[in-house]
Amino acid sequence: MATYIKDLIPIVRDRLDEREPNLWGDDELVGIMCHGIRDLWRDTVDLKQEHYLTIDITNVSLVADATSLTGVPADVHKVYMIEPRDLSNSSSNRGLVFRPNDYNSIAFQTARSRDAVDPSNNVIYYAIIGQGAPVAAPTIKVAPAVTSTVLLAFSYVPTLGTLTKESVVPIPGEADHALIAWTLAFARAKEAEDRAPDSSQLLVYSTEKAHILQSLGLRQYQEPQYVEGLFEEYWL
Repeated sequence: MATYIKDLIPIVRDRLDEREPNLWGDDELVGIMCHGIRDLWRDTVDLKQEHYLTIDITNVSLVADATSLTGVPADVHKVYMIEPRDLSNSSSNRGLVFRPNDYNSIAFQTARSRDAVDPSNNVIYYAIIGQGAPVAAPTIKVAPAVTSTVLLAFSYVPTLGTLTKESVVPIPGEADHALIAWTLAFARAKEAEDRAPDSSQLLVYSTEKAHILQSLGLRQYQEPQYVEGLFEEYWL
């Protein structure tokens, strides 16, 4: 069952031996816990197991003659894939492939110098530039341009956005104990002369975090994990 941030605050208070707010306010403890959530979230995303994969099939498109995608969501953290929404054999975009490349690469420079191409059986390079979320939506440059608009399926990892005490803890893998330890560690810094977080609770957090990431490292057991060989697609 999902855990709400507000459900963990009384547990933290119990371990701080302060069941009613005095030295620590509820908003203060929630704020500390939210920093812990973001720390766990970053490393969970880096597992590349699609825990936060979002597929936008509504907003993003490549307009004819444009050099950037339009409609890119403002909360983009990582891009998984860009492809035409319609992949059927009857689609006018059949065979169109989007491939990431460095904006200043020779391939991208060459593509920028080309005339607009028919959006079928072609390769479009894209490069993600700008800070991205939470500052603003990233700019996704493309080359070559296309002669007609292509509606896109845009697969990405969004940022967490604003968290409050009413938010569900957005971390898979039973993260409650880790977040309690993180919050205790940084809350007790208020009592320390040097304002350093509690090292024993940080150790608990670090151990719990390692176990969580290990448990999240593989999401399916149907097929063994393998590495594709060099030029494997050309093997007979």
